[in-house]
Amino acid sequence: MDFTMTETQQELAALTRRVLDDRAKPGQHGEGGFDPELWRELGRVGVIDADFGLLEQCAVLTEIGRALAPVPYLPSRTVAAGALFAFGTPEQIERWAMPVVRGERVLAVALPDIGGAPGFSLQRGRVSGARTAVPFGAFADGFLVPTGDGVFLVEQAEVQPQSVIDTADAALVQLDGVPGEPVDVPVEWLWLHATVGLCAVQLGVLESALERTASYARERKQFGQPIGGFQAVRHRLADAYLDVEAVRLSLWQAAWRVAEDLPATEAVATAKYWAAEAGHRVAHTAVHVHGGVGIDVEHPVHRYFAAAKRLEFTWGGATAHLRALGDLLAADPA
Repeated sequence: MDFTMTETQQELAALTRRVLDDRAKPGQHGEGGFDPELWRELGRVGVIDADFGLLEQCAVLTEIGRALAPVPYLPSRTVAAGALFAFGTPEQIERWAMPVVRGERVLAVALPDIGGAPGFSLQRGRVSGARTAVPFGAFADGFLVPTGDGVFLVEQAEVQPQSVIDTADAALVQLDGVPGEPVDVPVEWLWLHATVGLCAVQLGVLESALERTASYARERKQFGQPIGGFQAVRHRLADAYLDVEAVRLSLWQAAWRVAEDLPATEAVATAKYWAAEAGHRVAHTAVHVHGGVGIDVEHPVHRYFAAAKRLEFTWGGATAHLRALGDLLAADPA
């Protein structure tokens, strides 16, 4: 199957890269998390409100991963606004989705890990519960909250910012009997789109980390020659390249199946497995080949290591998705 990017995807990715190269400013370790000016700029140039599907959004998300850009495109545009455009009422679209695509508002999604309990429940028409480490929850104007009785859009939440491994872009979200607007979107739709988008971000992170590591191996010398000439280093880089390609192939296969409304649960679980497992290996290769500077939290490679590790475990790590895939195959051996 040919997963070569279309001309539209290439142009959208190129536009995103130009904006991010000019405006994205990675914060210090443990700081930052959201750049509202960059978010508004992406809206102004048409990246957020581009009326394209999941495949084009994955092209944008890959560039966001490459730049480690602190913008909530995945939860706000791909998942929340995407769900509202597909399943929301006209009022919900006008009030929430349209401001998101203009870069004016942020929506977060309080998804559980795969196989986990929702964490929220509906009681007498009001939503209660809690979810930790909600991406961009510290900066959100509203939340999509899955419960055992459906998905609800809530505004009034008790939010406690949390510092994760790379940036302060997450929050503990607590709801205590707050009113919620029902959104007639299947929870599986949220999970499929969120996971595919996360894999796209991870692809961008790993691509950039590997490119930076290969460049360093060509320049850094030991015993009078570049370390990239040593067999052990060449093998590590070759293995990392294969891992990145596995992430790329599994991502685009999953994204295509979701975009075409084909059965995609197995493909998405496979993509997340590779994003997690390969992400772990590539991140460690980048640090090891860089040597001492690789553990310096001020060095760019450490930011990519931290981002890859966070994405590895967001919404469930490799083991969780491998188990989910095993359950799917056991239920349907064909």
